[in-house]
Amino acid sequence: MAEVIKYGDIAASGGKMRGRVCAAGLRKWYHRPSQPPAHVLEDCSFDIEPGKLTVLMGISGCGKSTLAYMLAGYVRPDAGSLTMDGKPIEAAGRDRILVFQETALWHWMTVFDNVIFGPMSSSAMTESAARAKALALLARFGVLDFKDKYPGQLSGGMKRRVELAQALINNPKLMILDEPFRGLDVMTRELMREYYLELFEETRLTTLFITSELEEAIFLADRVLVMSGSPARIVKSVEVDLPHPRKFEVLISERYVTIKEDLMQALYGHGAVEAIVPGEEVRA
Repeated sequence: MAEVIKYGDIAASGGKMRGRVCAAGLRKWYHRPSQPPAHVLEDCSFDIEPGKLTVLMGISGCGKSTLAYMLAGYVRPDAGSLTMDGKPIEAAGRDRILVFQETALWHWMTVFDNVIFGPMSSSAMTESAARAKALALLARFGVLDFKDKYPGQLSGGMKRRVELAQALINNPKLMILDEPFRGLDVMTRELMREYYLELFEETRLTTLFITSELEEAIFLADRVLVMSGSPARIVKSVEVDLPHPRKFEVLISERYVTIKEDLMQALYGHGAVEAIVPGEEVRA
């Protein structure tokens, strides 16, 4: 029997990698009463390679979250095709988990109950299996001692770790993180970046990480996809060949500077950004 890798992105049969996403010609308009239609995506095409950490980068408001919701199955494109492992993405599913910008923990539930809610509500696991896996994940993320606390009693970084456990207990093929560290203080944000990168290097869980920060994109990514302004499309794909395991020392390396210049040219060259202050967040 082939080895089963924990957290589920690598299949048990022959070590086959799962979670390959193919998007072709995506188009999306939003129509709201008493407002002009918003053209969000046009001819947006990209791939997400299995077992890779792909970062989607662009200014705030360019359509990154719309793509995240499409991948999660919450929003349908008006045109184009979107598949994972060759199957159309047409609705939400446990094989694609989205971690939102803002906390999605239920404030009336304890940490432990938040984590086991998904598999218990879908009958995906027995109660004993769900409880055992939840305890193991909370221990892995260093929050086991807080399992009986409520979200309002946790710090921002602790909530993010609980949400990772809440996502991973569902054994997804694809993890989608929509600017998950936004709003955290600088020190906590840097620690969470290192923390998630260590987790990814351990599990190789296919990941799409969304950000509007250059430094965060380069530090985390195997590959960065750059979005244009609205209506958005992917205008450049940049391979990030910095060494692993990644530490913050890479941010002063010559190769890092070259990659950063390449990404900034992509942002400037397609009209997505009018002005970027080096080292600061890219915003509209």
